[in-house]
Amino acid sequence: MAEMKEYVTQIDELGNIHISEEVLGVITAAAALEVAGVSSLASGSKDIGDLLGKKNVARGVRVQVEDEQVRVELTILVKYGYTIMDVARAVQDAVATNIESMSGLKVQAVDINVGGVTFEKDPPKQEQ
Repeated sequence: MAEMKEYVTQIDELGNIHISEEVLGVITAAAALEVAGVSSLASGSKDIGDLLGKKNVARGVRVQVEDEQVRVELTILVKYGYTIMDVARAVQDAVATNIESMSGLKVQAVDINVGGVTFEKDPPKQEQ
């Protein structure tokens, strides 16, 4: 993906609207984490937090905007027992829907990398 811009600018009749690409990354992370079966995001080699010089910003998310078209790449960890393809498709739908509804930008692609499977620990036993 190409080098990131800091802001996406939309010209409005009342002035310019600037949306930080970091904001699009946070929207992406929040949408992905709400999907059943997603355990967490996993860090990619060059994610948005690294590119922005920040350590804990939307880890595992990369955003590229060109001509008001958004491309997103994210790496997720899937909980054991869920169907990976179903979870990945649900994440694609959730991310695209949330970015489009919150920013007004068109999502061109949401690429999902599944970086692993996590195992939930047994809940603590309750004493009787």
